[in-house]
Amino acid sequence: MGWQKQILRVDLTKGNVAKEPLNMEWAQDYMGQRGLASKYLFEEIDPKVDPLSPGNELIIATGPLTGTMASTGGRYSVITKGALTGAIACSNSGGKFGAELKMAGYDMIIFEGKAKKPVYLLIQDDDVQLLAAGDLWGKTVWETEHLVQERHQDPQIRLASIGRAGEYGCRFACVVNDLHRAAGRSGVGAVMGSKNLKTIAVRGTKGVQPHNPKKFMAAVAACRKKLAESEDRAGLGKDGTIGMMDITNGFGSLPTRNNRAVQFEGAEKLNPAAMQAVNEHGHTNLITNGACFACTIACGRVSHIDPEHFSVKDKPQYQIASGGLEYETAYALGSAVGVDDIDAATYAGFLCNEDGMDPISLGGSIAAAMELFDIGAITEKDTGGIKLEFGSAEALCQITELIARGEGFGKEIGMGSKLLCKKYKHPDLSMSVKGQEFAAYDGRSMQGMGLGYATSNRGACHLRADPYEHDFNSTEIEGKAEVVSSSQNVVAAIDSSGCCLFCTVAWGLDDYAAQLEGACGGGWTADKMTQVGERTWNLERLFNLKAGLTAKDDTLPKRILSEPAPSGTGKGLVNRLPEMLPEYYTLRGWDKNGVPTKETLARLGLG
Repeated sequence: MGWQKQILRVDLTKGNVAKEPLNMEWAQDYMGQRGLASKYLFEEIDPKVDPLSPGNELIIATGPLTGTMASTGGRYSVITKGALTGAIACSNSGGKFGAELKMAGYDMIIFEGKAKKPVYLLIQDDDVQLLAAGDLWGKTVWETEHLVQERHQDPQIRLASIGRAGEYGCRFACVVNDLHRAAGRSGVGAVMGSKNLKTIAVRGTKGVQPHNPKKFMAAVAACRKKLAESEDRAGLGKDGTIGMMDITNGFGSLPTRNNRAVQFEGAEKLNPAAMQAVNEHGHTNLITNGACFACTIACGRVSHIDPEHFSVKDKPQYQIASGGLEYETAYALGSAVGVDDIDAATYAGFLCNEDGMDPISLGGSIAAAMELFDIGAITEKDTGGIKLEFGSAEALCQITELIARGEGFGKEIGMGSKLLCKKYKHPDLSMSVKGQEFAAYDGRSMQGMGLGYATSNRGACHLRADPYEHDFNSTEIEGKAEVVSSSQNVVAAIDSSGCCLFCTVAWGLDDYAAQLEGACGGGWTADKMTQVGERTWNLERLFNLKAGLTAKDDTLPKRILSEPAPSGTGKGLVNRLPEMLPEYYTLRGWDKNGVPTKETLARLGLG
């Protein structure tokens, strides 16, 4: 069966590890991963809890297709109350860690409390130990992975770790697995650090047994064939997600210099052609592409930095092949801060992987700091002598190093743009929703994306709704609310499955459902998945309402609502959120205050 029907519960305060059966009634209602773990979190903690207190839980969850032969079946998520947002957080990652956890025999790990001293969890199939990590504390993710594999004499152990950013409480710290894959958003790494938990190390050899192997393999084969024949899939393998750079820049939806602009004059120095170009030293940024467990898309980038570049010239430890720029990273460490130096952006990206920082929020927070510097709200006296100027590759690299270590003004930026801008008396300069920084799409030319940002349960996010095609076809608002609300349900379901959202370049929900039915049984259909997605979305909304968020948090920064886009397809437009939001609430079955009605809750089994 797709589920292993077993979870681990780790009481860090007492130092206890216990195995318990998975709640299969909940599994039928919430599937797995995002949905199922959100149900556990909702039932087990007070949503008003301080995210960094022992009363918060940290849940590592797989989906029923994780660890199977389903294409991209390697996903896992980290679910908690987010340190960056104070809202429910679910951060999704690929690589090989999730599959390893599933093959060790576990669907989920629930961490409670706080360890007195740093610890790590070692899982070797049925043998589970909580071990001292004092010697690992202060180490980077990369160092931790090497040391733990060496200590246990097993290079196949997979780790999900925090770096120094998570240890000191950087609000956008993330959890990094397999050296450069990450559960990136909402500050899940800061929650992990607050619990004195350094890493989870897993070796699994049990495999995952599908409910109906013949039906499952037939569904997997059909879905793999669809992916193999997809031109969009081929494009992702060839160019990666960074292929979006030319599309958004041409359209006028590429956030630039903290959203002051929507097109970047340096975009051609950060696009796929730039990654593949040979520079004056005979060096290319891109080496090859890479894939996560069971993936037949291979959108990942493997890159290296020109050894003559200032960022790494005297640092041989960074003259390596590692995770290269993806679109969101290239935006956040490129156009958002006005930097067109591909090697500087790659170096800052390496630092994010090495010390566990979300590059989107890091870039958004640096961009906010650069605007504060530009208007004189902060000076070199505040920054320790760093000229935080838009376009400065040197400043980007310097400040990212400080943020990673929690030193100087880097620790200030590590609060995230919302708290940073509030401290320096310009809260409107934080390009965020619910405290989480924008992704790489401006909400003025892309009206649906703006609505998606505003209503996302985890704060501004490009992976919680799918209005892309609708937005690129029209800047009008008609139909946006329906597209956003319906796609949010679909995405929530896919996030709960154990497979990747990128398969939607070739699959419909019925393709995911066919594989789920073979793996799990129980009558999985596209309609059942959609209902799971809607139920999950509403459960997350209930969590946030109990946490103290209200309809007032479903909003966008003043700049997006009142400053017209200066160029591109949406020139002269602001986001028309006030017109779209009431329709969105109605479609959701919520009242005018954004609260699910009794009828909606009853229909979804949440009443």
